[in-house]
Amino acid sequence: MKSRRLRARRSKDPAELNITAFMNLMVVLVPFLLITAVFSRLAVLELNLPAPGEGADDEQPALALEVTVRAERLEIGDRNRGLLAMISRETDDRAAIDELSERLQDLKSEYPDIFAATLLLEPDIQYDVLVQVMDAVRVVERQDNGADPVQMELFPDISIGDAPLLADTRRSGT
Repeated sequence: MKSRRLRARRSKDPAELNITAFMNLMVVLVPFLLITAVFSRLAVLELNLPAPGEGADDEQPALALEVTVRAERLEIGDRNRGLLAMISRETDDRAAIDELSERLQDLKSEYPDIFAATLLLEPDIQYDVLVQVMDAVRVVERQDNGADPVQMELFPDISIGDAPLLADTRRSGT
C-alpha cells in the first residue's frame, strides 16, 4: 500500500520544463525579423505591371506614353499614334535625360490627366540608365525664383517591358 502512495505522489508532481534552448532561439530570431522587416521597404519603388490581356477595351485614352531606351537613343512614343520624338544618347547620357525631361514636361502640359507611362528597354541597358530614365519620367525638379526646389509629378505610374526589336536586327538574326 505504501508503494501505491509513493507512486501516486510521484505522478502528481509536475515535470519541470526546460525552455532554455527555445528562449535562446527567440532572443536571436526576434531582433533579426524586426530588422529585416523595417529595412526591406525603404528602397522599393512600386511599379504597375500590365496584366495579361489588358487593354482590350474599345475606348483608348488620349495618350498611351511609351519611352523606349535603346543603346544609341531614347524614343518617346504614343502606343496609338507612333513615334513622337527621338533623342540621341551618343554624346552624353545626362544631356539626353535632360532633353527627355523637357519633352515629357511638354507632353504633361498637353495631357495633365494622364499619369501612366511604359518604359521599354533593350536587353543590355545599364541599371543606372534605367533608374535615371525612371526618375525623369516620374518627376521633374523645378526651382522658382531662388526658392527651394519643388518636385512636380509627371507620369508616376510606370510599367516596364522589353523594347521591340529593330527591323535591321530581325533581318540579321541576332
